[in-house]
Amino acid sequence: MNKKEIQMKRMMGYFIDAASDIIEKEGVEHVTIRKVADIAGYNSATIYNYFGELSHLIFFAAMRSLKKYSTALPKYIEPAKDPLERYLLIWECFCKYSYKEPQIYHALFTSNLGCSPEQLFNDYYVVSPEDFLDLPANLKPMFKESILSKRGKIALEESVKEGLIEAEQAEEINEHATLIWQGMHTMMLNNRVDYTSEEATNITMKYIKAAVNSIRIKI
Repeated sequence: MNKKEIQMKRMMGYFIDAASDIIEKEGVEHVTIRKVADIAGYNSATIYNYFGELSHLIFFAAMRSLKKYSTALPKYIEPAKDPLERYLLIWECFCKYSYKEPQIYHALFTSNLGCSPEQLFNDYYVVSPEDFLDLPANLKPMFKESILSKRGKIALEESVKEGLIEAEQAEEINEHATLIWQGMHTMMLNNRVDYTSEEATNITMKYIKAAVNSIRIKI
């Protein structure tokens, strides 16, 4: 990187650190431009030189929390006996972490960012390339995607290649799983249920597994 890029990365880091600190101590809903600026030691206007709007800064800070999931995932899926079982374990691990921090995952996967989420994902990995480089090679394509349904499609590719399911069935399974997660996540996000993250995960996986089994039986 040249000096300008190094300076930009450093400045973005200050603001991301500040936003992450607020999220950790108070929650996503308490992140404001003024608070971030005060903690980082700059005026509010400076933040807009590096982030288009507050949701973009929250997105970058939320990506820090996604690291918990990406770090845990490789070991979590080790017991899988075939690609389809690995797909289910990927969802199970994702549910556990997303239901523990529903606001974080809303910021990343379902909130209105006012721009292309793909661009924000790419920009984040430019600022924090180590998060991407640490991922196992077989998981990197999935983590490159910002759209949840695209991640699921990538996670099912090996199952199609090995003949466990057909391509059309993979599309159906992926759509079912994404919608099931979105329904539970919305309920958790809005405090409409009093499930623990573990309970919510078990319920979600019961329906995802049922969807997979009902579709597989058609083979």
